[in-house]
Amino acid sequence: MGKITGEGLLIVLILVAVSTTDAQPKSLLINCGSNSSVNVDGRRWVGDMASNTNVTLSSPGVAVSTSTLSGNSIYDPLYKTARIFTASLNYTVKEVQGNYFVRFHFCPFETGEDFNVNKSSFGVVVNGLKLLSEFDVPGMISHKNMDLQSSGKNASSFFLVKEYILAVNVDLLVIEFVPTGGSFGFINAIEIVPVVGELFDGSVSKVGGGGGNLNLNGRAMETMYRLNVGGPEIQSDQDPDLWRTWEVDSSYMITENAGSAIKNHSNITYASMNDTSVAPLLVYETARAMSNTQVLEKRFNMSWKFEVDPDFDYLVRLHFCELDYDKANERIFRVYINNRTAMGNVDIFVRAGGMNKAYHQDHFDTVSSRIDNLWVQLGPETAAGAAGTDALLNGLEIFKLSRNGNLAHVERFDSADNLVGKSKARIWVGIGAGLASIAVVAGIVLVLCFCKRRRKESIDTKNNPPGWRPLFLYGGINSTVGAKGSAGTQKSYGPAASTRAGKRFTLAEIIAATNNFDESLVIGVGGFGKVYKGEIDDGIPAAIKRANPHSDQGLAEFETEIEMLSKLRHRHLVSLIGFCEEKNEMILVYEYMANGTLRSHLFGSDLPPLTWKQRVEACIGAARGLHYLHTGADRGIIHRDVKTTNILLDENFVAKMADFGLSKDGPAFEHTHVSTAVKGSFGYLDPEYFRRQQLTEKSDVYSFGVVLFEAVCARAVINPTLPKDQINLAEWAMRWQRQRSLDTIIDARLKGSYCPESLSKFAEIAEKCLADDGKSRPTMGEVLWHLEYVLQLHEAWLNLKSNETSFSSSQALRGIQDDGGLEVVVQEPSSHDEEVGLDLKQN
Repeated sequence: MGKITGEGLLIVLILVAVSTTDAQPKSLLINCGSNSSVNVDGRRWVGDMASNTNVTLSSPGVAVSTSTLSGNSIYDPLYKTARIFTASLNYTVKEVQGNYFVRFHFCPFETGEDFNVNKSSFGVVVNGLKLLSEFDVPGMISHKNMDLQSSGKNASSFFLVKEYILAVNVDLLVIEFVPTGGSFGFINAIEIVPVVGELFDGSVSKVGGGGGNLNLNGRAMETMYRLNVGGPEIQSDQDPDLWRTWEVDSSYMITENAGSAIKNHSNITYASMNDTSVAPLLVYETARAMSNTQVLEKRFNMSWKFEVDPDFDYLVRLHFCELDYDKANERIFRVYINNRTAMGNVDIFVRAGGMNKAYHQDHFDTVSSRIDNLWVQLGPETAAGAAGTDALLNGLEIFKLSRNGNLAHVERFDSADNLVGKSKARIWVGIGAGLASIAVVAGIVLVLCFCKRRRKESIDTKNNPPGWRPLFLYGGINSTVGAKGSAGTQKSYGPAASTRAGKRFTLAEIIAATNNFDESLVIGVGGFGKVYKGEIDDGIPAAIKRANPHSDQGLAEFETEIEMLSKLRHRHLVSLIGFCEEKNEMILVYEYMANGTLRSHLFGSDLPPLTWKQRVEACIGAARGLHYLHTGADRGIIHRDVKTTNILLDENFVAKMADFGLSKDGPAFEHTHVSTAVKGSFGYLDPEYFRRQQLTEKSDVYSFGVVLFEAVCARAVINPTLPKDQINLAEWAMRWQRQRSLDTIIDARLKGSYCPESLSKFAEIAEKCLADDGKSRPTMGEVLWHLEYVLQLHEAWLNLKSNETSFSSSQALRGIQDDGGLEVVVQEPSSHDEEVGLDLKQN
């Protein structure tokens, strides 16, 4: 008998028969590959070969017994048996007319060379409706796992939920499993649960209007996502009527800090008794509301991004319940789906009929063949008053609607678990068929050979026994030199090394330079790992950045930084001296910046404060570096993480831009922006980029504007300990600047030591950088020109003060004697006069 060597996966496929019946159907729970019963989650699951059931099999297939190492699911006992099929296998279920959930459980296992689940591929058809095609269970496990890891989430448990809604008008449910080609398929368990109540109305309005309502009658659906927003995962046994699982939403958020989790203060009830089966009350007892609502300008949204199948219609269900306010007009917001308004002027209290009243809203939208993601965003209603600048969401579900009797979308994975067949396939559009075929075939052969060799090395290195392992575990981070890519492949740094500038250091040299990574030499810590001060080449100081060997986080950024700094050279960019990639280590060596970050000289340390001139010069240096990035290459480079901790100062306080891990090449000549996932630092993030996911050079300009205000005010860009109107530096400073009173909140240590006109011009530049519309912001070249003018104004002011002081001091000298000495007479001297007098000595 086989033995499970990987973690279990529950794949849930739910079918709801939309019809009416007088008698309430009963649940049917099937333990596949067995003739015995087992009690799981308080319910009894009957073997698929047991007698006296309404289930028959078209063929026996192969029944196997397994064991599981999952430990992450209440359904693990069901995964100890499975049924394998190498030819079409039908489960025919009688007396099922009505509304049902049908869930299929899959847990990969090893049964010998004849059935390698890494090569398993099959389809599922129910009553003639195609649900799955060329379904690859391990590939789907690996793909979702990598998605979680790439977003920094825990990926130790992997459950993939697919839900189908089907109109069944016959007293029969035929579930057909169809292997792909010469492959095979398997199934561990099936549960068929009757639906209680009504889940959907007859029609749904289209996002943005103009498309009328969509009639749901006769439309099959697949549930793509079900989220408990702002709350913990809801297990199936916590939804005892329908046994649904509700995921945590944070892994799908673009910026988790944009929304704060909140809980209810009293009992929740349904706004309508027709909604009692739509979602359990647990969903409405928690929510996510906008963070820092009183300080964020009315531009920021809470955003969730979902990968979906292209060329389908989608129904989006939003769950709401007002948990905080007991009257109207306290929380008003808008809902956007795929960057179009789905709901405006939303006041949950008004729509639900009071506080702690649960209700839901449905919308549908069409995703074209060129798009494979769907966005849901909540943001302030621009017409609302300051008190209403807020938004709230309790739950979210996304359903895919059938098209021409089909819900299947083929998900193909290459040998390294990368998802193909979506946006990647479109790269070849327009290329001649012959050339494309040759390139693709050659590429596949190379990838297969490379991945096979790497995978074998990984397995050999770790002395793993043969047999099935989840694909995302092959070639673990400790098994080879390199980093995991976002899709779980080993990304080798070696082949690129020959094209890099800088010295290749041995690990022994790095250990000697850092005294074996002495903790007392740590000068910085980030998601990538630690930065040490070291000495290389006979005492030359250097900053040595070492990736954490026990974590993937930031390794992709490491590779980006190497690539960027290898082709960039400028006085105001931190220089890359070299690198080390040896024995699982990924280390970068930079020039040492003796005075650390700009932020450390502004606040949060006991370092002496910078003068106004030093602050302006530091901003000029950073602006020169950014201007070079934007203009020094054919397409330009967008830094994407401009902030005061990424502006470093050398021993002469010359500023240089650092940390290029998030940098992106600018748009191609014929494009105006780069479409990419939102990354950056909260407080510095361009709201237009955040809202539209369109990156431009003006996104760096916005972030630099926040840096300018930070240099003036010397405080954190987000400080939740301050009063609400001061938490966000950009909004607080802009409010004073619009009144032309920024000097009211200037760093107190600068009082009396700066040119008022230079501050005024400096503030005007910062204000222009923070314009809502990117097109209204200046270029970095224009910003640089104005900052240099600010410096000239201040230096002229300093010279004028110096001349005035010199003239005043000369008037204080009286009575020159001719007896070989100098008599100093000071009448009521000022502090400056005293300093001058101290420098004069009698001959």
